[in-house]
Amino acid sequence: MNSIQVTILACVIIFLSTVLGSSLVYIVRGKLSAKVSNVVLGVASGIMVSAGIFGLLIPAMEEAEIIYGNLSIIPVIVGFILGGIFLNILDKVVPHFHNERNEDEGPKSNLAKQLKFFLAVMIHNIPEGLAVGFACGLALQANTPESIASVLALAIGISIQNFPEGMAISVPMYEQTGNKSKSFLYGVLSGVVEPLFAIVGIFLASLFEPLLPWLLAFSAGAMIYVTIEELLPAARKENHEHYGLWAFMIGFVIMLSLELLL
Repeated sequence: MNSIQVTILACVIIFLSTVLGSSLVYIVRGKLSAKVSNVVLGVASGIMVSAGIFGLLIPAMEEAEIIYGNLSIIPVIVGFILGGIFLNILDKVVPHFHNERNEDEGPKSNLAKQLKFFLAVMIHNIPEGLAVGFACGLALQANTPESIASVLALAIGISIQNFPEGMAISVPMYEQTGNKSKSFLYGVLSGVVEPLFAIVGIFLASLFEPLLPWLLAFSAGAMIYVTIEELLPAARKENHEHYGLWAFMIGFVIMLSLELLL
């Protein structure tokens, strides 16, 4: 499989996994229990942190050393911090609703609750799409077996966490809308965000090759920011917080295994 093929595959599977997960709204009955929700969000958190470290930060350090030599620490650290700042700004300027905490965030708005919930999910999916796009950009530029395998591992890892995440979107949405088809559509639309921003990431990586270490570190910072700020707290609900903790460990190991095997 060459770099172009793996790029197309990566963009497709990160979308389809969300679609498949969202389709579970037609099967799952009732609200997700705290245990199940903690496990779903815990696994997603573990995968995102592991992907941020092994799929993004380490390649960013390697590329920075090649391009910047003794100054390689600058693009990695600054890019990482900028990724967190970017997500923090989005949180403040985009009105959205956190279903797990049952609270609004961002500027006041008269938007419907389900639309604000969708915007919250969209914000979280942006760094995942950018991460895949920047990794694909690296593979297209380097075209080495290692870079191609890294993209494949990253895309598979994000797809694994997108499947339960799709369910975690559509099922709560059904509680708000009472319409399964509409809830499924919201889930699908949230999944579209990732390949769209993956394409943006590929374009930026190819257009500004010297910025690749900055971009990889940026997406790592954004992913880890989202995980710490949103997913991990939501994975420790009620008296079942250890379900989320061990699920995080499992998710981390899943992504780590993919990186080692591929």
